[in-house]
Amino acid sequence: MSTQQQPAIPSCSAQAIIDWVFTKGRLIERINEFVYQLAHQMNDNGASIDRLMIALQTLNPQLAATSETWEKSTDRVAPDHAAHGVRDTERYIGSPLQVIFETRKRVHQPLDDLPEDAHRAYTELAENGYTDYLALPVLFGEAAEPGAAIIICTRRESGFSNADIESFRRIRDYVAPVIEVHSLRYLSRSLMNTYVGKRTGEKVLAGMIKRGDADVINAALWFSDLRDFTHLTETLSTTEVLEMLNEYFEFVSAAVTAHGGEILRFIGDAMLIVFPIEDDKCIKTACNAAIDAAIDAQSTLQSINHRRRRRGLPEIRFGVGLNVGEVIYGNVGAPDRLDFTVMGPAVNRTARLESLTKELDCDILFSQNFADSVDTQAEFLGQHQMKGIAEPQAVYALCRV
Repeated sequence: MSTQQQPAIPSCSAQAIIDWVFTKGRLIERINEFVYQLAHQMNDNGASIDRLMIALQTLNPQLAATSETWEKSTDRVAPDHAAHGVRDTERYIGSPLQVIFETRKRVHQPLDDLPEDAHRAYTELAENGYTDYLALPVLFGEAAEPGAAIIICTRRESGFSNADIESFRRIRDYVAPVIEVHSLRYLSRSLMNTYVGKRTGEKVLAGMIKRGDADVINAALWFSDLRDFTHLTETLSTTEVLEMLNEYFEFVSAAVTAHGGEILRFIGDAMLIVFPIEDDKCIKTACNAAIDAAIDAQSTLQSINHRRRRRGLPEIRFGVGLNVGEVIYGNVGAPDRLDFTVMGPAVNRTARLESLTKELDCDILFSQNFADSVDTQAEFLGQHQMKGIAEPQAVYALCRV
């Protein structure tokens, strides 16, 4: 690398970037757009950067970290996600991000004369024409823990001067609060999606948080329950019960999510799932999605049970009740402890249909309203009394082949 030093970002240019951060930049809601705009602001005000990444550590059941990277060559921002366990891989061990998150120290590495054992985080960039690498920790909270990192790379022949690095450090200090806000937003959405579902989480984050806040919606409804669960909990170890429950929840979730459904609640071994209806024209769409999801889940179950039998484990069996109707969708509970759920006669009848699956020895049962709204051929199983419902109800199943 040439020893000739390029001029640093002039203080007024650094100040221009800082001013942008606190006027327009902080108002940007999506972090990918913030990264894009920040990269352009830096280059427009004298910084010669070709790559800008913001990496966030996060609290997510599937991800340990997430990042957004802008490349000058494409002028686009691309996301990347790191699953749990990444810290035990070569991708992380010995990387500059490990140094950042474990020591809180910045990393500056010229890329034109790397040692043979250089980490691939450096070698891949060097192979793509980058000449210098700078990673800066972003500290969050009173404990000043590293919650994020800013990574800046250049293809400029002379790389970064000491004055450049000092300017970037100063900009980092002013960008840090904005990044922390984005991190908290991501965390909030992640936890909401995990614990209450995407649609419900969006309503809560939009302000639907008071007890009694509710909408009346139409939805196709799913209620499912494991068979013989009490007996299984008495005969299996705690680990085996949890593994079975998670396996059951996982394949059902995959089936309903693929068809646009959302798990609203786990109730022990039971699941309450909704397929929202936006207007009358979508009733058939929602009901067909629900029945298709139920068929897919039961089909997947055959393969899962085949593997469980080979391992000497008890089979998983569950029933599904399906219904469609108007429900109350909103907040109930104590003043300081709420649950966002659906309730109403349609929900009760869905649960009662599931209960009948044991009595009628049929895995999927549905109401007349639901049967009238699906393309799948249905078989009428007669009128059946349901607990808490005065009049017997018509019950349908899939036509047996």
